[in-house]
Amino acid sequence: MKSIPPNFAWFNLPNLPMPVKVLFSGYLLAIGLGLCMAGLQIMQTHGMADGKPGLSLDDIVYSYYGNRSGSKLESKLNGSMKGMSTPEVRLGIIKWVRNGAPETEWEPQFKGIFNQYCVQCHGPGSGVADFSQYEEVKKVAKIDEGASIQALIRSSHIHLFGISFIFFFVGFIFSFAVGVPKWLKISAIAIPFAFLIVDVFSWWLTRWNPSFAWLTLVGGFGYSIAATIMWFMSMYQMWVLSRNGKIYGNAWEADLK
Repeated sequence: MKSIPPNFAWFNLPNLPMPVKVLFSGYLLAIGLGLCMAGLQIMQTHGMADGKPGLSLDDIVYSYYGNRSGSKLESKLNGSMKGMSTPEVRLGIIKWVRNGAPETEWEPQFKGIFNQYCVQCHGPGSGVADFSQYEEVKKVAKIDEGASIQALIRSSHIHLFGISFIFFFVGFIFSFAVGVPKWLKISAIAIPFAFLIVDVFSWWLTRWNPSFAWLTLVGGFGYSIAATIMWFMSMYQMWVLSRNGKIYGNAWEADLK
């Protein structure tokens, strides 16, 4: 094994050169804000699937297994889309859907309603169902069977690729921490990846059986807590612990022992 040069004593979070601290801190601040926005987005989408504020097991079940007592459109109108129209319009659409969404009523009555309240987001080229077309509305007026296989594949690969990069860099920064037992540092770095896999795998299991919905909550909260601990500890060591002027030595060399 090659010997470590003595001038690598700065190779730790408290003693990093200022440009590197600014680089790491800027990344952590941007990622921290991004994760907070992601949490709010989840509360506004999945968190309203049952029509009630806050993320619950029912929200997870409705999002992935579906509410098979009714249509996806009705579930959305009673959940995250509840405030997008007047109560009278919402109830009118629900009644139409429960009657089988007959095409004879689309042109004279409901096409204009959907154009007024829905097409701004669900229009041509939006990437979601185009509610200006009866055929697209009819698809979501069927029994709600939750997330489609295509949607799960798309969400799974996006989350696994994207969030893994986030955890990689957060863990990389945290690996420079000092005063953390080796086993604890390894656990903190590994746990977010493990819970991410549990989280994504739980979507597929819940799509098959709603009793697995609790795994989604465990996975999401698990990687969020682990990443938050690394975030705060890294920021603390770079900007607070560093004030005592102590030289802590090479953090990676210490972890080789």
